[in-house]
Amino acid sequence: MSLTLHVDGAKWRASQDAALAANPSLVPVIKGNGYGFGQDLLCAEAGRLGVSLIAVGTYPEVPGALATFPGDVLVMEPFRGSVDSALPDLGNPRLVHTITARDDLDALRAAHTSARVVVEGLTSMSRFGAPVEKVGDLMAAGYGEGVALHLPLGSGHVGEISRFVEAVGGIRPFFVSHTTADEVAELRRRFPEHRFSARVGTDLWLADRSAYEVRAHVLDVRPLARGDRVGYRQRPQPAGHLVVVSGGTSHGVAMESPASAATARSRAIAVAEGLLEAAHRVRSPFTISGTMPRFAEPPHMQCSLLALPAGVPPPRIGDTVPVRMRLTTAYPDAVVVD
Repeated sequence: MSLTLHVDGAKWRASQDAALAANPSLVPVIKGNGYGFGQDLLCAEAGRLGVSLIAVGTYPEVPGALATFPGDVLVMEPFRGSVDSALPDLGNPRLVHTITARDDLDALRAAHTSARVVVEGLTSMSRFGAPVEKVGDLMAAGYGEGVALHLPLGSGHVGEISRFVEAVGGIRPFFVSHTTADEVAELRRRFPEHRFSARVGTDLWLADRSAYEVRAHVLDVRPLARGDRVGYRQRPQPAGHLVVVSGGTSHGVAMESPASAATARSRAIAVAEGLLEAAHRVRSPFTISGTMPRFAEPPHMQCSLLALPAGVPPPRIGDTVPVRMRLTTAYPDAVVVD
């Protein structure tokens, strides 16, 4: 029994096709946990889409991508000569490196004279990149194949990207992240001599939430009398049923990234959730008989104990129940594409 990601293949692929139709030169991003689907499956899907280039996040992801995708592979993290010079595949002719500094470019060229590169510009994201006034020189020194720009979430990026286009000079391909199809279209109207390619992950793989669902197996069910103690921490429980389901911390269950809490409402929710956690009354992401029961205690590594309230019909052993999870932090045991 397992935690499984079930995918409606027809709907999922239709959403991919729609994303590509809206942005024909997009570069699929395949990184981390493969957005819950796994990197190998996404590489196969990128091949089905017929794109010539994909982007991965880090160098450890390169060997798998080169093995499972027939086209070119762009590494989005910058090459660092002090760290990456001895890694395998650096000279592979299908690999494209990201450069942000002259020292790193020189180290890469010293090891592999024909290594392919793009130059990352430092945007308002302020993560990494070369200042706008140095991008052109790095492009010239490294025979760069394009300029990469990683923008913050949201919209309104056309002006910032335009400044790089005007400062760099020449006819350059631009690889941009977190831009909309309308923004890319506007850039093409402004600079018809340039090629703009959007690097797209979430809006390609996770666009249609109705196309996929995580489901957990019910491993055990037993009645609870008020005050019964369960689990590692032997916490007393209310009357109802104890339901043991597959899915724990190793799968990413209840593993959340920090919340932005950008509005008064989101801050209030964060405070309320903190109070519930302090009182050991955290609602689980599992749905049983129309309700989301609380955790009887924090999730275990591969399963979770749920306190189903009295009056709610319990499931049977072997049933499956849906799990609400962020797929970017999910590691299912299996992915089933129907």
